[in-house]
Amino acid sequence: MLKETLMNDLKEAMKDKNELKKNTVQMVRAAILQVEKDKQIELDDNQIIDIIAKECKKRNDSLADYEKGGRQDLVDNIKQEIEYLKVYLPKQLSVEEVENIVKEIIEETGAHDIKDMGKVMKEAKAKIGASSDGKTINEAVKKFLS
Repeated sequence: MLKETLMNDLKEAMKDKNELKKNTVQMVRAAILQVEKDKQIELDDNQIIDIIAKECKKRNDSLADYEKGGRQDLVDNIKQEIEYLKVYLPKQLSVEEVENIVKEIIEETGAHDIKDMGKVMKEAKAKIGASSDGKTINEAVKKFLS
């Protein structure tokens, strides 16, 4: 189970005195616990992967701000955190793979124009999950519907 893997990696990071990895794993575990307490449920691996993907996205979004601010030290730290998080995520699909899935969904749903984008995006996110980020999926949908 992914929770156990996270706990083992946390212990390993503490033994290795890898502060950045320890903090990254602790942050993920805290986010998982928060959701479990709020919803009073036990998360499965797919739900945990969604949380990790969101944390990855937060870091990717903040990268540009740190680069604009000239904070190379923070940029390096965030890039390293993203690498630590990617270990827990499924293999990321290439742009071509995402486009092929989006094409299939467009054919299945009978979408014709940009007005059908919401329907296609919903299906694509459900089918692709954390194997690609929303931005890549969005660009593929726009490419075929515009």
